[in-house]
Amino acid sequence: MTAAAQASSPLAHRTPTRSITLLAVAGFAAQAQVRVTDSLLPQIAADFHTTVGAAAMVVTAYALAHGSIQLVIGPVGDRFGKYRTVALMCAIGAVLVACCGLAGSLSQLMLARLATGAAAGWVIPISMAYVGDVTPYGHRQTVLGRYLSGQILGQLSGQAAGGVLGDLMGWRNVFFVLAGVFALAAAGLVFELITNALTRKPGHPNETTRGFVADYAVVLKNPFARIVILTAFIEGAIVWGAFAYIGADLRLRFGLSFTLVGLTVACFGIGGLIYAALVKIFVYRLGQVRLAISGGFLIAAAYIELAVGPAWWLAPIATMAIGLGFYMLHNTLQTNATQMTPQARGTAVAIFSSAIFVGQTVGVGTGALVIDRLGAAPLFVGAAITIPVLAIWFARQLRHRPVM
Repeated sequence: MTAAAQASSPLAHRTPTRSITLLAVAGFAAQAQVRVTDSLLPQIAADFHTTVGAAAMVVTAYALAHGSIQLVIGPVGDRFGKYRTVALMCAIGAVLVACCGLAGSLSQLMLARLATGAAAGWVIPISMAYVGDVTPYGHRQTVLGRYLSGQILGQLSGQAAGGVLGDLMGWRNVFFVLAGVFALAAAGLVFELITNALTRKPGHPNETTRGFVADYAVVLKNPFARIVILTAFIEGAIVWGAFAYIGADLRLRFGLSFTLVGLTVACFGIGGLIYAALVKIFVYRLGQVRLAISGGFLIAAAYIELAVGPAWWLAPIATMAIGLGFYMLHNTLQTNATQMTPQARGTAVAIFSSAIFVGQTVGVGTGALVIDRLGAAPLFVGAAITIPVLAIWFARQLRHRPVM
């Protein structure tokens, strides 16, 4: 779709703030699931009379389902309607999360978490594709940046729920609370489907005319789409491959308590919220190209500080900077992911999201080899060197991207 055609499209004339806000609530509910069990593992292990290592299968099961389901969700969302699909998955998610709280054995909990991941994994990629459908490209990065606030708050709340609410209420009640959040999101989305005709319209006239394989082909044949997907994969590997070991390094070098380690790592989310609050200013003042490059160099500076910083109290500042820099770069990638193949937008964003997940997995695995042999400092320095190179390379590609 050309820029002129997009501007003349009925979907481009207004941005449905309420419908996107409700999607942000759904994103909150979905993202809260991702890390909620980390802090609950000791309780789960004690309840089922097993070890923490054995109980960790509930974390692995969720991650496996959440990441792999994104390979197939795009065409379904394109065919049956993105908003309708997200509403359905939130309703299913509410039931499945409640089943986690009702699990009578570790194996039942693992299966419930596996199913929950398969449902929650639909929400954010399909929501982003919907935002791409209803928001003009010139305003899309700002809108997506604000939509991110739901995900970021969900991530922070999920970690907090696992710790604070787990101590106060027990691990089962944590899942019942999160099930209620999913149910509220589903109710709001269904109401919006009933009252807002825009949520029931197809995002692109060609989205219902191709087959499953053809959707993937149309995305992967697009050279710029391949660039965005590759950049997302590498970004996930570099940033998260090093970030996963910040807590362990702080514990080893400075002897921090687990509470301080958790609070330090959580500062990443504060950086993300700063970006969400200032995204309009960033986009206006810097533009996409300079925003991506600035994010890459900010991440690099933060990792250098983590590698050589002499005091632990500098680490929260560094992790906050990583969060801010990451979203400066990542939100630019997200914006382009929603536009790289408009005729198969749901499929394109799903592939993009899956690439991030695979990149994280590869990065964390590679980071484990580095940190065991060389320590954390070389890992952080490696990230500091490579992420600006990636940002500059992507910015150059962005300058020469085709007009959509």
